Amino acid sequence: MAITQTLTNVFKQDCLDGAQNLGNGGDTIKIALYTSSASLSATTSAYTTSNEVSGTGYTAGGATLSSQAVSLDTSNSVAFFDAADPSFTSATITARGALIYNNSKSNAAIAVLDFGSDFSSSNGTFQIQFPTAAHNTALIRIS
Repeated sequence: MAITQTLTNVFKQDCLDGAQNLGNGGDTIKIALYTSSASLSATTSAYTTSNEVSGTGYTAGGATLSSQAVSLDTSNSVAFFDAADPSFTSATITARGALIYNNSKSNAAIAVLDFGSDFSSSNGTFQIQFPTAAHNTALIRIS
């Protein structure tokens, strides 16, 4: 089993088809956490419960991303997505990666995140810190 960080194939096609609206007031975008036993890659087409994290403070399906924003850096010809850092409070969980998905579009997969190793919380806050939203650092960017 492996988690490979990437934008998913279905998201790339949806971008060209105009089937995704990641901006504020658009679709409901969620993030689900997964164990090291998960198999997530570019071919992941939708949210799955297979090897999803379970534990106190975490609900299947994960969390809804808030403060969604899509920006365009015209000087670098890059569009990028940002959202508030999601967190799970009073959580006792261990996660190796995550799946960002569009709950409004039949749970279509958007991006796979590989944390590089297992991260845990014990009755504390488990927070995912997204990189700075800029043309060369944003988590999701199209150039």
